[in-house]
Amino acid sequence: MTEVLPTVLFVDDEERILRSLGLLFRRHARVLTVSGGEAALALVEKHTVHVVVSDQRMPGMTGVEVLRGVRERSPQTMRLLLTGYADLAAIVASVNDGEIFRFVEKPWQPQPLIEMVMQAAAIAQDQMAAVVDAVRMETDGPRILVLDAHGEVLEATRQAVPRGTMLTHAGSLEAALGELAESEYAVLVVDLPAGGDMAGMLKTLKRYSPQTLSIVATRFADVKLLIGLINQGQVFRFLPKPVGRELLRRSLEAALERHRQFRSQPVLMRRHAVDAAPEPVTETSGLSTRLLGYWRRIRERNALGGAG
Repeated sequence: MTEVLPTVLFVDDEERILRSLGLLFRRHARVLTVSGGEAALALVEKHTVHVVVSDQRMPGMTGVEVLRGVRERSPQTMRLLLTGYADLAAIVASVNDGEIFRFVEKPWQPQPLIEMVMQAAAIAQDQMAAVVDAVRMETDGPRILVLDAHGEVLEATRQAVPRGTMLTHAGSLEAALGELAESEYAVLVVDLPAGGDMAGMLKTLKRYSPQTLSIVATRFADVKLLIGLINQGQVFRFLPKPVGRELLRRSLEAALERHRQFRSQPVLMRRHAVDAAPEPVTETSGLSTRLLGYWRRIRERNALGGAG
């Protein structure tokens, strides 16, 4: 998946500074520059802007006023104030009125400034994605992800899925992790084969995305495996294969209702606390670096977005 560069807007009345910042960030972000506050607010109203870095002392509108306006128009946009003056009033106002992320003194050091702005951009991208997920959940309904390499469980789920629910299919562990890293899913339905990384994935998922309910379809009766999935994965339902349509329908309805409860009352997730399972590592599990990256993204997006 191609990485989308964040959009960073620099506001300063000195063109030379804007040119310098544009050159500094051209490889790291989509850079926008304006020389005044009104133009900055107009851009924020029309475009998705992840970070605004504004100078404080400008004619017409101060940096604090710019960032206050940005906060009102785009609360998820991260805000940094840039100034060459030890202005106590501006510092206080930037926090109280603009809710800034960082206060940057001139002259800045290039690498620390890049790191600071890109950290802010990553936070904004995650928060905006969480907002999109929340809106999508309200408008499109809850999501169910089916992890099934052969299609038997997928077909049964298609026949049993409640109305108003979005259904997505993943044919591999990697595809499922990619979906979970991008969007919140209420329910994960898994065709659990013998061996492999599926059981480990379910255990780790419950730690990183506790609001996702897991339904496992399996032919196996490995007591030790099932106990581990209960204690470390809090699997919501075990269904014997071949999966009965009516049993699956009732299980899906119960899982979706539990997910709604989690979103409205996050404290209920404490009832689904799990024992610690080993962290996925490449040397012992065979997971690729890309899969570990998916796990980090799942953990980060749920830490920011929560369940509600």
